Amino acid sequence: MAERADDRLLRLLGIVAYLDGAGPVSVADLAGRFGTTPAQIQKDVDALWVSGTPGYWPDDLIDFDAASIDRGVVHLTEARGMTRPLRLGTREAVALVAALRAMKATDAVQADPARSAVVESALGKLTDATGEAASAVDVRLAPGGDRQVVAAISSALTNRHRLRIRYVTSSDVVSEREVDPVRLHTQDEFAYLAAWCYRAEAPRTFRVDRILEAVETDVPVQAHPGEAGAEIDFAALFAGGSSPLATIRFAPRARWFAEEVPVESVRNLPDGDFEVTLRVTNPGWLRSSLVRLAPLVRSVSPGALADDVAGSASEALALYGAGEVGEGGRDAATSPDHH
Repeated sequence: MAERADDRLLRLLGIVAYLDGAGPVSVADLAGRFGTTPAQIQKDVDALWVSGTPGYWPDDLIDFDAASIDRGVVHLTEARGMTRPLRLGTREAVALVAALRAMKATDAVQADPARSAVVESALGKLTDATGEAASAVDVRLAPGGDRQVVAAISSALTNRHRLRIRYVTSSDVVSEREVDPVRLHTQDEFAYLAAWCYRAEAPRTFRVDRILEAVETDVPVQAHPGEAGAEIDFAALFAGGSSPLATIRFAPRARWFAEEVPVESVRNLPDGDFEVTLRVTNPGWLRSSLVRLAPLVRSVSPGALADDVAGSASEALALYGAGEVGEGGRDAATSPDHH
């Protein structure tokens, strides 16, 4: 899948800023820091080598030490002003102060000491630089859930302990579950707990304001294998980013899917069906989920995803027999244990 231009631009700017302070860095280390491949770092350096300030003569371009590149090391020799401090107007600074204060108040930041420290540091520096204008900014967010619940989740995330929760869906169905918490994240005005759910035996998200009770246990969280025994990449599963979008139409009985799986949007349809749009960050998990839910799936797009799901279903039928899988698949798809 092609990379989004804005994602690459952020990485390119980040590489210049990092190298300006870090000095020579190996291609492999740089790739690890920016979450990409050594081959992509080489392409990024090639792109930066012909980038610079207007004029675009040799003296206007970002420059690297060519001999270092040949040895597998990236050594920035001229940043061309790309790392100069940003100058903000008062209005811009106040807007950033407001955004940082709102970010600081979120459950996701409060539950992560490292993230909280970064936000606190940036906010302190920006507030000092802005002066009296910053003191006029008052940002208050509605709480994302019961304080006891948020405190238990935050503690469990910090200590890497399992949680026991009571959760109510939008249909007022209450269930008790044991989950291994992974992270808190926000989307629109809500906070969500991303976790491995032992009842569903799969990754799930829970809206924090619908968690009625949360109790931290002393049981350590476990690593949960995905397909072929590989550990599930929760960061990829619950992140949006540049992953391709899929649109799936479900029958009403699959409503739980929209509540417990990270989706971009939900659209209710006049006949009672609903349609979700989600990022395909884990194709294998989505494929197996749709095969399990086959009786409740009305349509899938894009066509390539639909063909992939149909192919998996056909392989299962060929292996186990149409009658056996059809009956078992329907039971598995509609069983409350899979909610």
